Amino acid sequence: MERVTRHLRIEGRVQGVGYRFFMEAVAAEHGIAGWVRNRRDGSVEALVAGTLQAVEAVIVAARRGPPHARVTEVRVAESALPAGDGFRTLPTE
Repeated sequence: MERVTRHLRIEGRVQGVGYRFFMEAVAAEHGIAGWVRNRRDGSVEALVAGTLQAVEAVIVAARRGPPHARVTEVRVAESALPAGDGFRTLPTE
């Protein structure tokens, strides 16, 4: 199976609503490696790596977000960054 890595930038009301915990759960459900973190500008950033089907499922979930989020945009770009093993939350940058 083809493995891909995507960099996501999620904008809207995505901080203070459990978005990073939501992404951790979705990543675990789909066997995704990578990370998620808040950005100082109010957005959330994530690196997701896995099978094409799993990554696409995470992107769909990222556009929806957790119940109290209001996602206005998800920018997706291919990435060559190493995702590492597992999925983790990084400090705000």
